[in-house]
Amino acid sequence: MPSRLIFRTLEMFMVTCLIAMVTMVFTNAVLRKLSDYGLTLFGGGITVSEELSRILFVWLTFVGAVVVAGQWGHLGVETLVGKLRGRARIAAMFTSDILVLICCVVLFIGTWRQAPIHADNIAPVTGLPMIWVYGAGFVTSVGIGVIVLGRVIRVLTGRITEEELRQFAGEIDDLNAQPKGHVE
Repeated sequence: MPSRLIFRTLEMFMVTCLIAMVTMVFTNAVLRKLSDYGLTLFGGGITVSEELSRILFVWLTFVGAVVVAGQWGHLGVETLVGKLRGRARIAAMFTSDILVLICCVVLFIGTWRQAPIHADNIAPVTGLPMIWVYGAGFVTSVGIGVIVLGRVIRVLTGRITEEELRQFAGEIDDLNAQPKGHVE
C-alpha cells in the first residue's frame, strides 16, 4: 500500500533527524568539555551543530505531526464523541475534519506568503536559506490536508467504516488493534 510506504519513509526521516541531532549535540558537548581540559579539537566545538540541530528539530516536529495525523493520534474530545452514535458521530467527525482542513489551508497560505521573505534570509552559521526551516509548513499542511481530505471524501460518499468511527471516538487505538479494554 503506497500510504504505508509513505508513512514508513516519514518515520525513517524522523529517526534520521533524531539520530543526527543527538550525535551533533553530544559531539559538540564532548568537544567543549575536552577544551575545558586543554584538549581543543575542531576549535572546541562544531559551530554548525547547534543551528543544524535546531533546523532538524523543526522538521522532526512538523513531519511528526503528519505521521501522528495518519495514525489518528492527535488530541480529541473522546469523552464527548464516545457518547455519540450513528449520524451524530459522523457529523462530529466531519465537522472536526473540516476545521482541521481550514487550519491546513491557513498554514499553507501563510507559509506561501512568507516563502519569498525566507528564501532570501540566510541562516547565520550554516548559510542555508531560511525557507529550509519555514518550508516545513508546506509539508505539514499538505500532508495533514491530504489525510483529512481523504476522510472527508469517505464521509461524503458514505464509505467511512465503523472501525474509523470507533477510532475517531477513541474506542480503538488504531485500525488494526482490538477495542480498548479487550483482553485475549
